[in-house]
Amino acid sequence: MRPASALALAALCLLALPAAAAAAAYFGLTGREVLTPFPGLGTAAAPAQAGAHLKQCDLLKLSRRQKQLCRREPGLAETLRDAAHLGLLECQFQFRQERWNCSLEGRTGLLQRGFKETAFLYAVSAAALTHALARACSAGRMERCTCDDSPGLESRQAWQWGVCGDNLKYSTKFLSNFLGPKRGSKDLRARADAHNTHVGIKAVKSGLRTTCKCHGVSGSCAVRTCWKQLSPFRETGQVLKLRYDTAVKVSSATNEALGRLELWAPAKPGGPAKGLAPRPGDLVYMEDSPSFCRPSKYSPGTAGRVCSRDSSCSSLCCGRGYDTQSRMVVFSCHCQVQWCCYVECQQCAQQELVYTCKR
Repeated sequence: MRPASALALAALCLLALPAAAAAAAYFGLTGREVLTPFPGLGTAAAPAQAGAHLKQCDLLKLSRRQKQLCRREPGLAETLRDAAHLGLLECQFQFRQERWNCSLEGRTGLLQRGFKETAFLYAVSAAALTHALARACSAGRMERCTCDDSPGLESRQAWQWGVCGDNLKYSTKFLSNFLGPKRGSKDLRARADAHNTHVGIKAVKSGLRTTCKCHGVSGSCAVRTCWKQLSPFRETGQVLKLRYDTAVKVSSATNEALGRLELWAPAKPGGPAKGLAPRPGDLVYMEDSPSFCRPSKYSPGTAGRVCSRDSSCSSLCCGRGYDTQSRMVVFSCHCQVQWCCYVECQQCAQQELVYTCKR
């Protein structure tokens, strides 16, 4: 099994996911995302207790080597499920106005192709695994890791790390081992998948920031309590969506000096004969995507999808037009804070027009 294929199984095709509310609270999601389960995903599993994590690892769709690593890392099975859930929610959010809206129900064959959408799936899966592992360490959910304790900052003698930081160092090191050594250097698809996986990990790294609080007389900041904190995963998803929008189509060429395939963008008229290598932050793909307008083995199509008349119906409905319906929407309004200590709201209703793509 290639490393990238193992990543897809670990992050996208697990047998179970945690409860939506728990995952949303843990990762700071809005709670308004619509969750569509991946194929084969069952009900939530109970938290690992004692040797229960061994059974959870055996239930996951992992390679034999990955299952062995999972069994040695109490808490990892739950973290993998959290990562799958996190990646799924973010993928659905980022593509909510696109023809392909991260629908994999019965259509996992897309993972075996070289589309731009496949590139995004590998990147967001790697990012979700990296993020979830780092957060699990700082939250005390993993037995073999804890808070990040290597600030590496100037004037560290005057700073005290009093808050548990997200352990990105452990996360990336473990993930590298979990995905296995790089193989398939003679396989263009494997090279592209490994590249996109790295893009996802890099996107999480770029969002690591130092947060500090000052302590001292009159806010003098004589002592600062600082910790490393990952940016919200929504920001990582936005970065990867931008990478998707500017993804680079690649082919391969043999590096005679190294004796292996390397990724190259097609040559442009008047440019180098071999084209240019993609940048480390570029998502790469090899095949043009289908339209995703009609049901196929890669997409359920766009019929019945809700769209925005002003911004997305034209593209999303693929020229078929859209239906307009009126519905009554009830929402909270005229809210006031009452003493003490609750908010009292009235219920208001209004008509709303809903546009859906014709069949």
